Amino acid sequence: QVQLVESGGGLVQAGGSLRLSCAASGRTFSRYAMGWFRQAPGKEREFVVAISWSGDSTHYRDSVKGRFTISRDNAKNTMYLQMNGLKPEDTAVYYCAARRSYYSSTQTADYDYWGQGTQVTVSS
Repeated sequence: QVQLVESGGGLVQAGGSLRLSCAASGRTFSRYAMGWFRQAPGKEREFVVAISWSGDSTHYRDSVKGRFTISRDNAKNTMYLQMNGLKPEDTAVYYCAARRSYYSSTQTADYDYWGQGTQVTVSS
């Protein structure tokens, strides 16, 4: 069992930056691939970025490439999402997710555990 808690969301102007964190409970964090997803009002949850359990493989949504950076610190059981150059269309609730696999996935159904989400609002 893994419990995930996101933090770091907030209100920022377009072009600004935020850093999200996802803290995981348990001693097997390093054996989970991790991902960030987001859900805007009235829309389905969508993939943003994912990372393998070792951190050596990442996969980004095209619209965030070059602006967002995912990382993880297995010693601290924490995953991060550095978001730069934020745009109003990035506004959403951001969720972290864990998958019992080395390999990450872009599909929500492939993840076993989810956090409660953190709100990111980008004003124009």
